[in-house]
Parts: sequence; structure tokens; C-alpha cells
Amino acid sequence: MRGERRLPTRTPESRAFAERVQVVMGLTARLNAMPFDDLDGRRTLLTEIFGGPVPDSLTVLPPFHCDHGLGASFGERVFINQGCYFLDLGGITIGDRVLIGPRVTLTTAGHPVEPAERFDFITSAPITIEDDVWIGAAATICPGVTIGRGSVVGAGAVVAKDVPPMSIVTGTSAVERRRLSSP
Repeated sequence: MRGERRLPTRTPESRAFAERVQVVMGLTARLNAMPFDDLDGRRTLLTEIFGGPVPDSLTVLPPFHCDHGLGASFGERVFINQGCYFLDLGGITIGDRVLIGPRVTLTTAGHPVEPAERFDFITSAPITIEDDVWIGAAATICPGVTIGRGSVVGAGAVVAKDVPPMSIVTGTSAVERRRLSSP
């Protein structure tokens, strides 16, 4: 995948990542338990989750789940609906005026495909969502994908390759890409 990085497991770097995940899981649990109308408290927790100030025009409706926090950045007037999951180790960049439907998953991390390497690394690649994109309910955006300006990702779609600007994409069909070698 384009832009893939590998984080070796059982290293100081992977332990630091795991420690950050524990911190962010605690912060998101607090975010999801607070009263819905506590907008100032929500903004304070989002600032902690994402490691710095977020735009005043950012709306994140709980429940919201994030594993790292430090890899996400947001443009103006971004709306993130309920039940979304951001796995942002590889970086998530969201442009201006982006609408993200409920239960959307943005996952920048995974593991190597080859069975012999699967437990040795965490792989990651960035996701970029350009300006004026709408991602429908329960869509999944995979590592290394760019969603082009003005595009629409249909509800339930699984997006594993780039979406050109001003496009509508839908679908969840599984396609065999290649065979793996036997372990």
C-alpha cells in the first residue's frame, strides 16, 4: 500500500504506542460518558485526545472511539456523527466541510498480509479526506486511501483504493487479489 510504514512489535516504540492507546481509550471513555450538552467538556477532552487545539467548528458526536489521537488533523466545519472509529496511527487528514456519517471507520493501521510477519509488525498508512467530502453511514476507509475533493462514499462502502475528486463510490464486494504462500 502507498505510504506504508512498519512499526516492529516488542520494541520501545511499539510499547509507547500501546501506552498512548491506553491513555486515549480512557479519554474517549470519559468523552462518551459525559452529558451530551457539556460542549466545553467535550472540547476539552477532544483537545486532549488529539494532542492540541481543534477547530471551534469541529463537531464530534459521541460515542466516538479513537486509538492514538496524535495522528488526526481537521479542517473547518467538519461534522463527525455518532459511533465513529478513528484508528489514526498512520495519520488522518480531514479537509474543510467534510461530513462523516454514523458508524464510519477510518483505519490507518493493520498488520502485514504474510502470515509469517503478521505478529512482528503493525503496518500503517495515512488516510486523506479532501474538502467537501461526504462519507455515508457505516463506510470503512482503509489505510493509504485518499478521498478526492467533493466526492461521496456511499453507506456501507469499503474503500481500499483512492477515490477521484467529484466521484460517487459504493459497494462492499470482496475480490480475491492474490493467493498467500503457505506457512
